Amino acid sequence: MSWISNFTRPMINSLFSRREVPENLWSKCDNCGTMLFHRELSDALNTCPTCDHHMFITPRDRLSALFDGGLFTTVEVTDPVVDPLHFKDQKPYPKRLADARKSTGEHEAMLVAEGKIGDLTSVVAVQDFSFMAGSMGMYVGNAIIAAAKRAVELHAPLILFSAAGGARMQEGILSLMQMPRSTVAVDMVKEAGLPYVVVLTHPTTGGVTASYAMLGDIHIAEPNALICFAGPRVIEQTIREKLPEGFQRAEYLLDHGMLDRVVHRLKMRDELATLLRLLLKERPRSHGDLPPPTPVVETEEAEPAAPQPQAAKPA
Repeated sequence: MSWISNFTRPMINSLFSRREVPENLWSKCDNCGTMLFHRELSDALNTCPTCDHHMFITPRDRLSALFDGGLFTTVEVTDPVVDPLHFKDQKPYPKRLADARKSTGEHEAMLVAEGKIGDLTSVVAVQDFSFMAGSMGMYVGNAIIAAAKRAVELHAPLILFSAAGGARMQEGILSLMQMPRSTVAVDMVKEAGLPYVVVLTHPTTGGVTASYAMLGDIHIAEPNALICFAGPRVIEQTIREKLPEGFQRAEYLLDHGMLDRVVHRLKMRDELATLLRLLLKERPRSHGDLPPPTPVVETEEAEPAAPQPQAAKPA
């Protein structure tokens, strides 16, 4: 065979042949439509470098970015009774749970972990919106109680990241009972003199907003997060009026005194580390190889000595 068959033709075929590209290499921003490379998006903690839009992030990715060195230990949560009401809509409730566990890889809608944030031992509970819209069921109530008990045992602050569509209708009144249960758990932490910090992420609605998501010592939110009890569409249909621009978004609530801070996801870890040290009255954290700052000890200033009389000089 000639050199055309052995060299030229395979080279041309390789240039024009279709290459299989994995589908998970690129993601599209929900806000501006920019195509983002998966490594770039992961390094930015699922925030768009173009428009700064905060996209969904899994609880484990959030915990890895939050704890020192990405190291944390999950806290065991007691499983409640499965399908106590034998609820069935388009699917039986156990089937919905099985589908959610398969798609998310998580056991339920809240993950509790412990580790160090800025060298401070902390307990963190993260709600997973991808698991049945992060709905508040009996397991979520058990998770908050487990997180509160562990925080008291370790004498550590409790941080909660909320993201939910409200109560879980498949559990009916048992779901609504998690509101007072979680309130008691939060009181347990506060009675121990420990900080309880809430970070509200998009979206936080319904009974979650009406209970543990608004009981923090400090309330932080991610930019443009929807935070409300009833959604803006429901309110507009009820009062038949157009709502203000940005109504029920994080920045609007900050301007009206409902929040303490709106913090970018990339700055959240440093912000929480600083706040925890202030709340726990700890010394500022040392950076790099620098030693920790020496505390200033106030001492009583000695009174200046009285001037001594001088002998007269001889004439």
